[in-house]
Amino acid sequence: MDDQKQYARLFNEFDSQTLVILGVILASTVLLIIASQRGLSWLANRLHGQVRFRVFALVPLTRLLILITALAIAVPIVIEPSLRNMVTLLGALGLAIGFALKDYVSSLIAGVVSAVELPYRPGDWVKIEDTYGEVKHVGMRTVEILTPDDDLVAVPHLKLWDSAIYNANNGGTSLQCVASFYLHPEHEAGWVRTALRDVALTSAYLKFDKPIIVVAEEKPWGTHYRIRAFPVDPRQQFLFITDLTVRGKQVLSAAGVTPALLPPDAALDSREAAHQ
Repeated sequence: MDDQKQYARLFNEFDSQTLVILGVILASTVLLIIASQRGLSWLANRLHGQVRFRVFALVPLTRLLILITALAIAVPIVIEPSLRNMVTLLGALGLAIGFALKDYVSSLIAGVVSAVELPYRPGDWVKIEDTYGEVKHVGMRTVEILTPDDDLVAVPHLKLWDSAIYNANNGGTSLQCVASFYLHPEHEAGWVRTALRDVALTSAYLKFDKPIIVVAEEKPWGTHYRIRAFPVDPRQQFLFITDLTVRGKQVLSAAGVTPALLPPDAALDSREAAHQ
């Protein structure tokens, strides 16, 4: 009879020693997480290139390992480690997840997946739905993105399940930028292409070991040119695009190349097509 009561009991008896041990585990877990995050971030900010992104990628993975280790130590102390108790605990946990914490737990699970698959990491420039910017922090439930307008946006990890994740540099230092020019169709296309390439070659932000491509596309209202090139650092992308745009306009204007004027009906057609 005593054996049956001991078998059916879910939680262990708590005494002062058990509470002290649980308090030590909790405090140690918090301190280790804070120390690892600050230490790795401090180290990464003093590194450059590929190594910086690899150290940043260790932040969420280290936090996950600390939490798993803490739970593995604390659970046997709180719960009697028997098969029946484990089944009871998992059943109750499953009901709570199904009825109350579906989206939250889905984000947590997606956070675990993101820590393993690394669709984004601190330092990456990503677009998730309508949000584009630099990943500043990858938490257990959300990823924090700093937009070019200096807005910090928290995006839940559950977007991994049903949204496309656009990663512009994917943990590296190479990020392609595009500067667009819309010109009147009456011009020397070969000269314009060469001139725009020279504009990119003379930019102070250009990464020289990456290709420069000038793409031309004919439209009913004119010709659309795009300079595709890479800045030295992904954080320079907007300065790089601005430099290409300003100096490109100067070169084209000095040569007498006129910009394309989009007719009002063409603008209306393009807006209507975007809504269809």
